[in-house]
Amino acid sequence: MSITYGTIRESVGKLVGISDWITIDQARINQFADCTGDHQWIHVDVERAKQGPFGATIAHGFLTLSLIPQMGSCVWAEPSGISAAFNYGLNRVRFASPVRSGSRVRDHVTLAAIEEREGGGILVTMEHRVEIEGEDKPALVATTLALIMG
Repeated sequence: MSITYGTIRESVGKLVGISDWITIDQARINQFADCTGDHQWIHVDVERAKQGPFGATIAHGFLTLSLIPQMGSCVWAEPSGISAAFNYGLNRVRFASPVRSGSRVRDHVTLAAIEEREGGGILVTMEHRVEIEGEDKPALVATTLALIMG
């Protein structure tokens, strides 16, 4: 779907696209743990996690959430006619299922709503459903907000 600043209104309620797969390997999980200081054993202790509730280490929920911009860029390339785009926040995030180390995830992105902003720009609401390859339940569902300027 090719979206421009001028045609964005026509895309409300539509699936913008599905991202490429991203592998969540142990190295990425460890790097995230180092960046955030969250070294809980379920994320970084491979041997102990084998005996844990998921049989393997799992990605931090916030790691999966932090991949939304990367995954979204596969399907939501900055539309032509936009001079700037800014993260505006999150309305809802639910970590529905753990992502085991070695799993692949991808994002299903829907343009949920737009709102014209006083002073210019459009507030864009996107719905994300991050799928785990081979599983029925998503890793997470989230509603993100971005402010775009034409």
